Amino acid sequence: MNDGTDHGTGRGSWSGRGTGAPASTRTAPLPGMPSPATPGRTHEGRTDDGSRPHRGAAGGRSPRPRPTRRRRVVRLGVLLLAALLASFAGTYVWADTELDQEVDLGKLPDRAPAGKGTNYLIVGSDSRAGLSEQARKDLRTGSAEGRRTDSMILLHTGANGTTMLSLPRDSWVTVPSYVRPETGRSYRAEPNKLNAAFSLGGPDLLVRAVESNTGLHVDHYAEIGFAGFVGVVDAVGGVDMCLDRDVKDKNSGADLRRGCQTLDGAEALAFVRQRKQEAQGDLGRTRNQQKFLAALAEKAVTPGTLLNPARSFPTLSAGLDTLVVDKDTGLRDLMTLFRAMRGVTAGGGRQLNVPVSDPALATSKGSAVKWDDRRARTLFTELRDDRPVTLPQEK
Repeated sequence: MNDGTDHGTGRGSWSGRGTGAPASTRTAPLPGMPSPATPGRTHEGRTDDGSRPHRGAAGGRSPRPRPTRRRRVVRLGVLLLAALLASFAGTYVWADTELDQEVDLGKLPDRAPAGKGTNYLIVGSDSRAGLSEQARKDLRTGSAEGRRTDSMILLHTGANGTTMLSLPRDSWVTVPSYVRPETGRSYRAEPNKLNAAFSLGGPDLLVRAVESNTGLHVDHYAEIGFAGFVGVVDAVGGVDMCLDRDVKDKNSGADLRRGCQTLDGAEALAFVRQRKQEAQGDLGRTRNQQKFLAALAEKAVTPGTLLNPARSFPTLSAGLDTLVVDKDTGLRDLMTLFRAMRGVTAGGGRQLNVPVSDPALATSKGSAVKWDDRRARTLFTELRDDRPVTLPQEK
């Protein structure tokens, strides 16, 4: 009798035999048994509460919500910052490879022993390289060929801050023995003006003269000519200076009024070169040079210049035109140098002239500047040992 119950052999019954479509045998799992769902597809397409998400007309998922205005601004800021950093990095790499590293300090004989801290010899050359005839007339640089120094600053950095020490170009020193490269003729050591060492033997002889007369080891050398100086000042947008009196000098072309003002490249060059109006002549000029270089460094390393490709690239390009450094000096060292000079204006350093006993010493080479040997030796020893300097700061 058929009571409606399937007494089969345990195989599921088939409906619609011949169609090839088996009836579903999926049942709820017994307690403790795993779900019979296909692995990897459990709750596929469902939300946390088991319901299916809303689908659009085409059967796809609903579109993601549009980013808020704040998120768009943040994304734009990130992209701009990335582009800015990439531009700065490219400029940095380019400038670092363009440095004229013609001075090899490692080959110089009779070097002074290295002391504590770091010493930079900064030279302002009167080289006219890069200047047209009209530019020479406009800047009143004259037509002299070759390289002479208009300024020499020994900058020391260490545990006690930065010291900018000016070495007057007419300092009466002993110039070491040397060989003129163009003639091969040898010359013995003899007294002469410090500027003569640069004129006779270039950077190599100048570094040797500075080291032998101060006992200070020069770690880095940096020299810039007239054209590079003017270009850098103009590239940073001028340099702010406050003058306590009018400055007018026919030889340099300086014609500046008392008070605070922004000097462009030509005005700045005239200002740092003039000395006729200074009561102490060359000593007064060195003080002006220190003040201006510190102000220039402050402007050059501000974020407005460094992070602005429109300013940083022209600044570096202008400086590289006449910049000469030693083989161990890279762009990172120059940035450290500028930051150190900037620190002087912020109270983190001192501005000094080498102690002088006679600013108008009569010599066979004309009027010269005689150092105060005792006080100068004390100062050089303090710098070599990186001790606090006891010499009063220049005003």
